[in-house]
Amino acid sequence: MEIDDRHEEYCDITEVHSSIVDAVSMDMPDEEVLYDLAELFKVFGDTTRIKILYTLFESEMCVCDIAEILNMTQSAISHQLKILKNAKLVKSRRDGKQIIYALDDEHVGSIIKMGIEHISE
Repeated sequence: MEIDDRHEEYCDITEVHSSIVDAVSMDMPDEEVLYDLAELFKVFGDTTRIKILYTLFESEMCVCDIAEILNMTQSAISHQLKILKNAKLVKSRRDGKQIIYALDDEHVGSIIKMGIEHISE
C-alpha cells in the first residue's frame, strides 16, 4: 500500500495519548528558553560562521589566521566573530598584541562534531 505524502503528518485515528502528552508538556521548556534556542540555531545558519567555528574546532587562532584560511578579509571575519561571541559560541584572550579566538567551551565543539557526524551518515 502506497502512502500519500501529502497526508503523512496526520493521524488516521484522532486518539490523544494523554500520558505522553502530559509527560511531554510537563517537560517543555519555557517559551523564552525555546526562543533563545531558536536564536542560537540561527547563528549556525550562516556558512561563514560555520567555517569559522570549524576552524576554531581545529585550533585556536587570531583573526588574520582565520582570514587567511577562509580567504576573507579580517574585517569580515571580525564581524562574524562578534556575532559568535555574542551568542557565547566563541571566546577571546589577549596574547601580547594579538587577540586569540577559541570555541567558548566543549559544548560548541560537540555541536560541530555531532553535526558533521549527522550529515555524514
